[in-house]
Amino acid sequence: MAPSSPVSRPGWVNAMNALTGSGGATRKSPVEIFATAASVVTHSPYGHATGIKHGKLGRWTDGVEALRVQRVEFAASWAAHNDRVLRDRERALSRGDQPEPLWVALGDSTAQGLGAPDPNAGYVGQTLRQLRHTTGQHWRVLNLSVSGALIRDVLADQLPQLQAYDFKPDLVTCGAGVNDILFSPGKLFGDLRTLLAEVPDNTVMLDLPLLSGFWWIVGHMSVPYISRVNRVIREVATERSLRVAEVSKHFTAPWVGKFSVDNFHPSQDGYRDWARALTAALPAT
Repeated sequence: MAPSSPVSRPGWVNAMNALTGSGGATRKSPVEIFATAASVVTHSPYGHATGIKHGKLGRWTDGVEALRVQRVEFAASWAAHNDRVLRDRERALSRGDQPEPLWVALGDSTAQGLGAPDPNAGYVGQTLRQLRHTTGQHWRVLNLSVSGALIRDVLADQLPQLQAYDFKPDLVTCGAGVNDILFSPGKLFGDLRTLLAEVPDNTVMLDLPLLSGFWWIVGHMSVPYISRVNRVIREVATERSLRVAEVSKHFTAPWVGKFSVDNFHPSQDGYRDWARALTAALPAT
């Protein structure tokens, strides 16, 4: 019997495929999946007739759609940027020059800067500018992050890319785990411990934000669980002498202006808090 097409599968199967990236579907975050379902209502005749299309729900689903487009644009921008950085490094080496200090960023859509007006306005771009200012050196960054990445994706795709290079970066940062929250704790903590064991020795890990006072009761209820995740990050990082950027202590209320149009990703102002957390965790040198 031929495999069933996506159209003939039950709705919950398609939803899980979208969440996990299996079955040939492009992985979506839980927020995107919910927004896609909600947009069916907001764009329906009922949504137009009742005004839902132009209310808060409609504006939110439009915001999620805008960031879905942004995700493709930012990925292309970082890919072109990475190519330039590698070409410049090769040229410097061919001339016998000392390459500029290099930072490799691993992670998910927050490392891509999704939600900011442009890729360089996310925490990677803001931290890079601060790093150059503080050290007086022209640091370069290779951004290997991927929007929607789970911890297992960093392990399976991003770390092997980093290990394939014939050079050792001067700094590595890694921020992932938000997209794993809906998976079983056993899977999340297992993947997290594996990640912490495999990142390079010069890695700075980012912990997860605590959204108390945001997302109403959902944000409040998530705090104990995410705090537990952050404790594991700190404990295992300490065992390996890895530094931790405490986003949870810098990205805090008041929340006004700190989130983008999808009420999930940080805005440029929100990423400023993330950049402060990362800058504070960087080695003095």
